[in-house]
Amino acid sequence: MASPYKINIPMYEGPLDLLLDLIKKHEMNIHDIQISTITSQYLDYLHKLEQLDVNVSAEFVYMAATLIYIKSKMLLPPDPLAGPEAESSDPRAELVQRLVEHEKFKNAAQLLYQKQQIEENVWSKPDKSLYNDEGTDADLVVSLVDLVKVFQQVLERRKEVSRIDLRHEEFTVAQMIAQLRAQILASEDNTLNLIQFFEACPSRHAMIVAFLAVLEMVKLQAVAIVQEKQFGAILLRKHKMFDMVFDQQGGIRQIDEQYQ
Repeated sequence: MASPYKINIPMYEGPLDLLLDLIKKHEMNIHDIQISTITSQYLDYLHKLEQLDVNVSAEFVYMAATLIYIKSKMLLPPDPLAGPEAESSDPRAELVQRLVEHEKFKNAAQLLYQKQQIEENVWSKPDKSLYNDEGTDADLVVSLVDLVKVFQQVLERRKEVSRIDLRHEEFTVAQMIAQLRAQILASEDNTLNLIQFFEACPSRHAMIVAFLAVLEMVKLQAVAIVQEKQFGAILLRKHKMFDMVFDQQGGIRQIDEQYQ
């Protein structure tokens, strides 16, 4: 006999997507998350997956443990022996930073997807003014839409390897930009294989931050995204504004304060 009702629940690419959706549904300020409510809703979602006999990936389990840890820290009374910095620190700060950066990536991807849909239906002469210099004459210019497609493919390959990483390192966009700059300068021809750089990132979170760093460097015209031949490797190449963007110590002159 068929079941009298059917349970349908949304599926998410990762735990950050689920958290952002819960925050949106409860109309919360992303910088002031009601951690108790979000943790309860998050665990309820995982229980529903178990009822439907859906395998829960390691990254969802890791985030559940993180939420419970943050909730427990917020319930504990302040340590009287702790210094003023420890007393003022918010246990949610690290999670909030990850959510903000992930939301920026999702918004950027959505804008580029919309741009792709428009380009597929409207013919226009591409604006290559950002790339017209001596270093890119013989190269094929790669659009940001192509970049998003390739990045999504790399993310999908990383998604196939589900494991709990106890070392879980955090990265900022500024740190990733510094890594990109260093590797470009260290190369013989001031180029960097972008796919290899993404794949070398230790986690999906690090890959998303790396993608945001690439977008920021392209916006600042510090790098150009090119291919030496059609269907060839996608490269980041030192561009005309590279030396003006970075100071002598390698710091970023023009980067938005939100990325620091």
